[in-house]
This record gives sequence, structure tokens and C-alpha cells, in this order.
Amino acid sequence: MKMMSQQQHLKHSQRFIETLVSKHKTQQSVWQHLPTTTECWNVSEAHSGQKAHQDEASFAKAMKTAEQYSKWTWPKRPIFFIADPHADAEAFVHSLVASGGIKITNQALLEFTLTRLGREATFIIGGDCLDKGPSNLALLDALKRLFDTGARVKLLAGNHDMRLYMGIYAMSLPRHPSTEHFFVRMGEKVIPLLSEVHQRYLKGKKLPKSIPDEASCKEALFPRADWFEQFPQHAKTLMTHAGIKRELRKMQRKYDHFEAACKKAGFSMQDVYATAMKCRQLFLHPKGDYAWFFKRMQLSYRRGSFLFLHAGLDDEISKVIEQEGVAKLNKQFRQQMKNDLFQFYYGSLANTMRTKYRDSDLPLSGKGVKQINRKGIHALVQGHINRKHGQRLVLKHGLLHVESDVTLDRHSRHKEGLEGVGAGVTIIHPDQQLIGLSIDYPFAKVFHPHFYKI
Repeated sequence: MKMMSQQQHLKHSQRFIETLVSKHKTQQSVWQHLPTTTECWNVSEAHSGQKAHQDEASFAKAMKTAEQYSKWTWPKRPIFFIADPHADAEAFVHSLVASGGIKITNQALLEFTLTRLGREATFIIGGDCLDKGPSNLALLDALKRLFDTGARVKLLAGNHDMRLYMGIYAMSLPRHPSTEHFFVRMGEKVIPLLSEVHQRYLKGKKLPKSIPDEASCKEALFPRADWFEQFPQHAKTLMTHAGIKRELRKMQRKYDHFEAACKKAGFSMQDVYATAMKCRQLFLHPKGDYAWFFKRMQLSYRRGSFLFLHAGLDDEISKVIEQEGVAKLNKQFRQQMKNDLFQFYYGSLANTMRTKYRDSDLPLSGKGVKQINRKGIHALVQGHINRKHGQRLVLKHGLLHVESDVTLDRHSRHKEGLEGVGAGVTIIHPDQQLIGLSIDYPFAKVFHPHFYKI
């Protein structure tokens, strides 16, 4: 593609958005809240919480450093990245509309079809489909509808999603300090999902005779009392000292409050156990209603210079990507989630789903950034860290991260003082356009690396 100036890029993106609006006149309930004019992406903006402020010169230097290894490569198909819908089906569908990839055909939320642009594009769902609310099952039904339209969909694993998988999968494993805590580790956040499953599948029915008594159900769900002494011994070869301390603190809170939270929701331990077993059948049995969810999940995806993950990288993952590629990473993900939950969740693979580059997280250093740059990757597109004012570009250890969690679910929006139904999408177009659209920012943010030169 012929090199364009900054103004030409902005005008080109403006025309793209105007085309989306003109083709979605019937979707005005969505588009009346979305920005329809563009601006150059402000990389020095302090943003939510006044964190990670960066100057434009440092940003430009990082862009130049990455290009020493390879030039930017853009995907051949449009990419629509939507992250962290967190059980809000309406916000998810509105975000699909914002991409221009679907058209709602009537008032029913799940009645939508692909547009011409949607048939050309790849939809990447950036993880954390579950928890928070208002409805986990409605969100999963909306996601299944997207698959059923024939869309190209890449579903990435988020920490909230995998927490459910590990909790219900670990129930079938022999008791061991490395895995027996995974059900309670889900904590109170899993109770809304359990309530939905109970309401849809179990309400009004007698408990199966196979369900043990109340005390036995609690014993089966909770880790043993000596778990807090045993776990550090098993974890010390894999986790940092800070990571172990953080895990023990989290588990102590959940261990102390989980049963009371269940009772507050109207659940006995027998109810919880029966509902958990139903979740195993729905999500893990090959013929379960939601078996497709974990079956279609992958850890990462790459197109051109862009790597897509839920959260971030560490040096070990960067090494695997440089030496063996993203396909190897996804293969390891499938193997470990079936064969070694402990290694998976406390090692590098799950670090990609939860890292915020804290001391307790596995580290990303300059060495890891060079490894990823040498592979031709210039930007990591992620969710996981929600932003109140639309997507953000930020350097983390010298690597460009496109933070794309724009607070979709209504519970988080209410907590953060945001109004209305959430909607947002990060668009990466073959015409060298990276566009951040969110109802919570008045302009469509446009990025191209050549905007930032030193």
C-alpha cells in the first residue's frame, strides 16, 4: 500500500467509519453512542487512573527499535477484537454491531446476520466471557450465534473463563495440594453462573440420589485444612515467593467466605455440588450444551505484526514464540489444560491470561521483548485491564500493548460511574488502520506507527 500521511490516514479512517454508519442506519440505538469522527491516537495520554504516562519521544523510539528487526505487516483480512464482555450479551452484540460485522435483523438480541464486511473479517474474542453479569448463559448463547453465522471466530482464553474450567475439571481428579483448591478458588464470582445453571436445568427437580450429604459435599468441594501448609511446598519450584504469598492470601479469603456466599444466594453445599456436576456435564462432556466453549478456545493468535493474548507476555513465552511459533503455544495450552492443571495455571501459559506485570507475575524483560520483535511482532493486542475512556496504547517493558478492555459489562460500568450499555471494538484493517472505537470516548482513535517519528 502507498505510504499515506497522518492526515490521509485520518481521512481514510473517517471514510471507513462513515461507511459503517451509513450501512447501519437501522442500528442507530448503537451508533448514536459511538464516535463518528477520528483523531490521531494520543500515546502520551495519562488515561484511567493517571497510570503509565509516557512521552511521545519514548514511544517513537520503541517503534523505531522494533522496526530494526522487521517492517510492520498488516493482516490480509479485517480483524475485530472484542475483549472482556463479562457475561453481558447486550454489550457484546452492540460491540459486534460497532465493528460493522453484523446486522441485527429484529428486536431479538440473537437475531443477527453477518454483513459483507463480517464475512470478510476475523472476529477475535479476547477472553473473559464469564462472570460479573448480568447473564453468563445469554453471553454464551450470543457467542454461539456468532459461530453459527459462519463467521471466522478466534476465541481466546481469559483468566475468568479458565477459572471455571479448572474448578469443575479438578473435581474429577485425585485429591492433591496442587489441584484440590481450584473449585473454591473460583470464589464468589462463580455463584451467578451456578445460579443461572441451577435455574435453567435443576430448579424444581429433586437432588439426584448420587449427591452425598451436606458434610460430604463440602469436603469434596473444599481443600483440606492442611492445604495452606502443603501448597507452598509444591509451588516453590514453579512460582515466585511473592506469587505464592499472593495466592495464599487470595485462597484464605475465598476459603473463609465461599460457603457463606453460597448460603446468601440460597444454596446449600448439596445444591452447589449438584450444580457443579451439571456444569461438568454442560461444559466438559462432548455432547454438553456448552462443550464447544472450551473446545474452540485457544491461548493466542497472530496475524502480521500483531499478537493477540488476553493479558501479556513473559520471557519464557517470548522464547517459545520466537523459536517455535504461536502454534506451539496453543498446542502446549491444549496439552496442559488436560494433563497438568497446576503446571498450566501457575506457569507461563496462564501468566499470559492474568499478568499485569506485577512483582508476583512472571517477568518480561528487554530480552523477551527482543525475542518477540525478532519474530516480527510489534504489538500485543490485549484485554484484561479495563479502561474507562476507550482503548489505550502503552509501552510495557518497551513493547507496544493495545489495551482493548473498554468496560463492557453493566456491573463494572455502574461501579465505575459509566452510563448505558457498553460497546467497543478494536479494528485492525488491511489498509494499515488500527482504530479504537468505544462509546466512552468522543473520537475514534487512529494509530499508525509512522505517526510517531523521531
